[in-house]
Amino acid sequence: MDKFIIATWGEWNVENFEKYFSNDDRYILIKEKHELTQELLESINPKYVFFPHWSHIIPKSIYDNYNCIVFHMTDLPYGRGGSPLQNLIVNGKSETKISAIKVVKELDAGPVYTKYDLSLAGTAQEIFTRASEIIFRKLIPMIVEKNPTPVDQVGEVTSFKRRKPEDGNLENCKDISQIYDYIRMLDAEGYPNAFLEFNDYVLTFKKAQMESGEVRAEVIFKIKED
Repeated sequence: MDKFIIATWGEWNVENFEKYFSNDDRYILIKEKHELTQELLESINPKYVFFPHWSHIIPKSIYDNYNCIVFHMTDLPYGRGGSPLQNLIVNGKSETKISAIKVVKELDAGPVYTKYDLSLAGTAQEIFTRASEIIFRKLIPMIVEKNPTPVDQVGEVTSFKRRKPEDGNLENCKDISQIYDYIRMLDAEGYPNAFLEFNDYVLTFKKAQMESGEVRAEVIFKIKED
């Protein structure tokens, strides 16, 4: 019987694993970096190792010896690199694709197994949750069932740079729409929220809503750390 490893983090991904695969002995969940060892892989010998929303470097010894698949939130080869969701929104995109690709040495450059449409509406958490549902309910089962042959990426390569926490400063925004986008694109588990500095305080923002040309959001005041 073929085995499949799913290495992921985030409560929303773990919930979808439990929802779709907990009663299927073929699937093994890994939530921590230290769990993904050569010894474990050798003992399981998985047909595929899936990486939905995995933020750790995948060792060469693993992707060279096993079929490793990552899910990148752009229509590759457009948008290789870090912070794809935030970079897409900053660039004015409202729709994207989830690209399921084979892991190779060059970042996000592997051949593509499949792509699926994804809306960029809502908060980052809502987008991640929507993407997770697609990955666990549609893409992983399709790859397991059909064993598609990945095809090389075609087109002009466009690369993204990983965004830093300081890039979430709302002082960088030029209009009300950008303020809304900055707040929502950083509103997710594990991400530093959009912020402003005011005297001795840092104001962080989440739960943004755009109504009649106004942005309403939850704001938290914190004293600046030295």
